Amino acid sequence: MFILLCVFVFLVSMGVGAYSKIAMKPAWSQKYSIEWSDNLGTLYNDIAYGDGEAHKFDLYLPRDNTRKNYGLVVYLHAGGFTQGDKSDDREMLSWLCNKGYVTAGINYTLRNETNDKSVLSQSNEIKEAIPKVIETAEKYGYHVNEMGIAGGSAGHALAMIYAYRDAKESPVPVKLLFGAVGPSSFYAADWDIYGFDKDTDEAREGTARLLGIMGGVELTSNMIKDGSYIEKLKPICAVMWVDENTVPSVVAYGKHDKVQPYKGSQRLLQAYQKYNVDYQYFECSHSGHGLQNDDEVYRKWLETVEEYLDKYLTVR
Repeated sequence: MFILLCVFVFLVSMGVGAYSKIAMKPAWSQKYSIEWSDNLGTLYNDIAYGDGEAHKFDLYLPRDNTRKNYGLVVYLHAGGFTQGDKSDDREMLSWLCNKGYVTAGINYTLRNETNDKSVLSQSNEIKEAIPKVIETAEKYGYHVNEMGIAGGSAGHALAMIYAYRDAKESPVPVKLLFGAVGPSSFYAADWDIYGFDKDTDEAREGTARLLGIMGGVELTSNMIKDGSYIEKLKPICAVMWVDENTVPSVVAYGKHDKVQPYKGSQRLLQAYQKYNVDYQYFECSHSGHGLQNDDEVYRKWLETVEEYLDKYLTVR
């Protein structure tokens, strides 16, 4: 019962928590949230990048089509890996397009009770989609020569995996990562909010079950005990891919997050520091997963995102 409860609580909480910020937008945030209109450019919906029902992306092309090169910004939706849609981020994508970027929201196959989808399979779908996004922009006359990738919650986790794990295989250089409250670590010790740090058989069984589902791998309580599990989770554990070549990153986390582990965000921070990554880490000290109680910190995070976009994905 404990094991099933942990799995249920995580999947539900991750989805619900991801949307709590959306319902409480302060007035200043309207700068970063624009309603799409044809005055901004051209929007193409539901372009296929694969054979799956969810294998679709929306492409936003800026009004100015005269430049030689364009930066691409991909923003991945939240929803606990089980909910959400690319259309949820239309206002953010519209803001980015209005700044002069080619932008894209990408759907990925959500996990449900009838499939075995995982963070691993979803990350591989994103990897499959990126070349198609760039190819389609080229078809419409927008040559993409560099990109940034971002997202919220589950989308942030997938964005980090692409930026840190897959950047070397990207069709164009990845210049920037930004996002908020995405799990970057799957070390059991970091998941104390679910009791997975406890030295008991029950805790290890729960850890093996939940992290195995997320990683798309079979884990056992013995693997948790002897530590061999972590190498199996490396493909989804963004923090394990941070090194001296990691792209500039702007992230925000809530100190009282009960959905994804705050300890994991501290491990990510330490990795940034160890490898001298150009990073900005924002801690919302009064907030949980929705970052709802630290408007000034959240505002500074968005302002810094804009600064890093202007610095690393300059619109020329």
